[in-house]
Amino acid sequence: MESTFGSILTALGTGLPVLLGQLAVTLALLVVGVAVYTRITPYDERRLVADGNAAGGLTLAGSIVALAIPLAATLATSTVILDIALWGLVALILQLVAFAAATLLIRDLRGQIEAGNIASATALVGIQIGVAVINAAAMAG
Repeated sequence: MESTFGSILTALGTGLPVLLGQLAVTLALLVVGVAVYTRITPYDERRLVADGNAAGGLTLAGSIVALAIPLAATLATSTVILDIALWGLVALILQLVAFAAATLLIRDLRGQIEAGNIASATALVGIQIGVAVINAAAMAG
């Protein structure tokens, strides 16, 4: 029994630093992705959320999830931090391009979100999450 417990502790001691490093890189990429996303949107998510605008909150939450999905796939399929960082960056760029394309498809997106239009927010989130799932599958290859 001691031998098994010792093996578990050894594996934990070896694996935990790797896990924490990979997690930290992936979370940092997510923070960068959200920061870039909030800078390129034509509306101020923080203000909208603070004002109780449900459409603004929905688009921000959906965007965070849509950015996280392909990052999670990259994390799950890569074992080297540099690989996670590079493919994670590619995943974020693809997601931000998807957002830019979605803004072209939804007429007057800024006005719709600022007016609290949940239908427009849901359509945007659907596009972003749909692309994120496909992006994640491509990353997992």
